Amino acid sequence: MKNKIIQEEKISYIVSVYNIEDKVNSLYDYSKKMLDRIGDNYEMIFVDDGSSDETYQYLQSISENDKNVKIIRMRSSFGEACALDAGLKYSVGGRIIFYSGRVKINIDDIEKLLRKHSSGQDLVVGWRSPREDSLLNRMVSFLFNKLVGIFSGCRMHDINSGIFVSYRYVFDNISYYGNLYNFIPVLSMQQGYNITEEKVEQVPGSYRTSRNPKEYLRRVLDIVTVFFLTKYSKKPIHFLGFLGSIFIVLGMIIELYLFFYRIFLIGPIAGRPLLILGALLLVIGIQMISIGLIGEMIIFTHAGDIKEYNIEEVIE
Repeated sequence: MKNKIIQEEKISYIVSVYNIEDKVNSLYDYSKKMLDRIGDNYEMIFVDDGSSDETYQYLQSISENDKNVKIIRMRSSFGEACALDAGLKYSVGGRIIFYSGRVKINIDDIEKLLRKHSSGQDLVVGWRSPREDSLLNRMVSFLFNKLVGIFSGCRMHDINSGIFVSYRYVFDNISYYGNLYNFIPVLSMQQGYNITEEKVEQVPGSYRTSRNPKEYLRRVLDIVTVFFLTKYSKKPIHFLGFLGSIFIVLGMIIELYLFFYRIFLIGPIAGRPLLILGALLLVIGIQMISIGLIGEMIIFTHAGDIKEYNIEEVIE
């Protein structure tokens, strides 16, 4: 969409949906009633993330009867980050409401998010409370949010709830590809934006419960990724060099100990596991520092393309 004019006061309500043919009409009805109470300066954008059922057909019927509704259909299921990005590209509102169809909440509570957003916040995240999904989901979510808070400093109760209200300019300064979509509050906080959360009611229903260990491993790796990107993306040598130096020091201590152990004829060292451990630590340490230096060279080469700051206001 080229040369679009952003209307700062307009609300763009972006909804990501996938295989919810039996819920599309009710989702639209509840959303429209909520938006109508707020005012008439809004647009609704439904992003069909490659549904294989009749979801898209229902959406087509809705758009034919409501000029405020836009439909975007993905060729395949690309995930919520892509759905959000596509919705932003084809929307014109300065205020963004993003709502994931996988989340079952009382849509009327979005008004609470909007009110809090209007109080001077750049991003307001929905906090599903009380939770109605399984105990396992709640435990995993609690642990996930705690770990994110420890590693990133962004302490929230439901950081990846799938519902938030934000200004468009926030997304001009953050990258949220892939699973980084789950860390939009962390990335926003890194850029100096005001972020907060507000409770929304999770309605009873059937919820997916994940018991696949791969999903939990991916979440841990995502947390590590965000920790590195938010803390050390501009100076990888500070992270990798620090760890590498620790490994090198430990390796040198072990090897010096074995050196004097052998020199003073205390005993043989050939074949001792400690000798192999010391050498391994030295090699790993040197490799980590080397990778950090390569990262520094890459960043130096592309330094002109990296935006390291975010200006809030200029007065002339």
